[in-house]
Amino acid sequence: MYDKVLEALEIVRPTLVADGGDVELVEVTEQGIVRVRLQGTCHGCPMSMMTLKNGIERIVKEQVPGIVAVEAV
Repeated sequence: MYDKVLEALEIVRPTLVADGGDVELVEVTEQGIVRVRLQGTCHGCPMSMMTLKNGIERIVKEQVPGIVAVEAV
């Protein structure tokens, strides 16, 4: 599942990088929780939670069955 999540993150990465940010996969739990670290301009951005939920989480859940949520650490 970890590798599939990495592949899904590659789908959203170009958009984040275009805005000066990035995302790092920290872990995928057995419960289907993906933990990521937002980097660059995404770290601390007021819109980061919207990016996380409406962008990253949506794509990861679409691409990887069994993922229930994406959380920032």
